[in-house]
Amino acid sequence: MPRIVIDTCVLVAALRSRRGASFRLLQLVEDPRWELNLSVALVLEYEAIGKREAGRIGIPLAVIDDIVDRLCCLARCHAIPFRLRPELRDANDEFILELAFVGRCDYIVTHNVRDFLAARRFGIRVVTPGDFLGIMGVKP
Repeated sequence: MPRIVIDTCVLVAALRSRRGASFRLLQLVEDPRWELNLSVALVLEYEAIGKREAGRIGIPLAVIDDIVDRLCCLARCHAIPFRLRPELRDANDEFILELAFVGRCDYIVTHNVRDFLAARRFGIRVVTPGDFLGIMGVKP
């Protein structure tokens, strides 16, 4: 079963539109064909960025709490005991690579594929939500 980390930009895209692969991926987060992985840092970012975006697009903040709570219930959570830094172009994404490494993840799912090119050195594939759904045989 592939292990994945979902970048915050995917959550934001899912909040903005119910039509895309990001929304479809979050709809299928309970799918037994893959395992979602989280860390405290990623959960806090989901919450902060999710609430900021919710305010902009008129979604009640409680919806973000519900989404984050559900993700926490379903995911495998990891403590990050060390840092790999610096590896990525954007220092703000380093914690996602570290989570993927510690969680022995197969994929980082993001819209910012180019920002995670260094993940290949660790055997982690970086794919878009649509690509990941295709790999899993799911229609976006």
